[in-house]
Amino acid sequence: MPTLEVQNLHFSYQRRHPILKDLSFSVPEQSIYGFLGRNGAGKSTTIRNILGLLRPKQGHIHIFGEDMKQAPRSIYRRIGALIEAPSLYPNLSAQDHLRLACRHQGVNEQRIPSVLAQVGLLAARTKLSRHYSTGMKQRLGLAMALLHEPDLLILDEPINGLDPQGISDVRALLLDLQQQGKTILLSSHLLSEIEKIASHVGIIKDGTLLFEGDQGALRSWKQGQQQLEIRLNDPEQAKMIIPADSIVQQDGQRLILQQMDEKAVAELIRQLVQAKLEVYEVKRLTSDLEQLFMEINQHEVS
Repeated sequence: MPTLEVQNLHFSYQRRHPILKDLSFSVPEQSIYGFLGRNGAGKSTTIRNILGLLRPKQGHIHIFGEDMKQAPRSIYRRIGALIEAPSLYPNLSAQDHLRLACRHQGVNEQRIPSVLAQVGLLAARTKLSRHYSTGMKQRLGLAMALLHEPDLLILDEPINGLDPQGISDVRALLLDLQQQGKTILLSSHLLSEIEKIASHVGIIKDGTLLFEGDQGALRSWKQGQQQLEIRLNDPEQAKMIIPADSIVQQDGQRLILQQMDEKAVAELIRQLVQAKLEVYEVKRLTSDLEQLFMEINQHEVS
């Protein structure tokens, strides 16, 4: 049974402008699920629906097998969340914020130092939050989400404002939490980071899920989209030999072609050489997740 399951979710702020359109996805237990989309794709709206901060027009959300429309408070106690930027009191320190959270959640205050150490704020625990950088505020928000040791973490853009070292630290923390048995839904538009950390990926565009699968499924789809680059002395003459519908683009001496198998590549090179063209380089182009994301957003995925 998945930790989180969203089924046929519909939501709109205005009747004629739907934000989420029959959205369905499933977050496996003990996974890091990368929820990807451009700004405005519907990521934050989806998370607010999952947490009950917005009420969906239609659809079902199940967490730990429970329908969230009827979920008892015990389910919410097993969830930690950070939505966009955390709301902080400017005249309170990190330590003070966590003390308030402990009282509200019934958590022993002895847990505070270890949580601050986890997010790298132990040395700044007495510093007032009005003096915090954006990255420090994100770290404190993450500490507050982790304080009660939830089984499911829902994080909306948690590395916003972090420097490269901070991003690396949070990445290591999330991987460690996964090893401890936590399930993590991680919303982000930083696609290279998701590629490094996520075990599963869902890509959303205009409130509709375009792709869902583990990293293996993503790689398989990517391999099917690989293109061929040929660099040679006379691209215009080469275009007389290569079928026009195989050519994706031309960039100087380079021609980018649709994917073709090894035999087709060998035959094409033979024809080009036979036509006395000088072939300088032939290589397959591989996409990182960011390029793949752009491709998926331009094509419908079956």
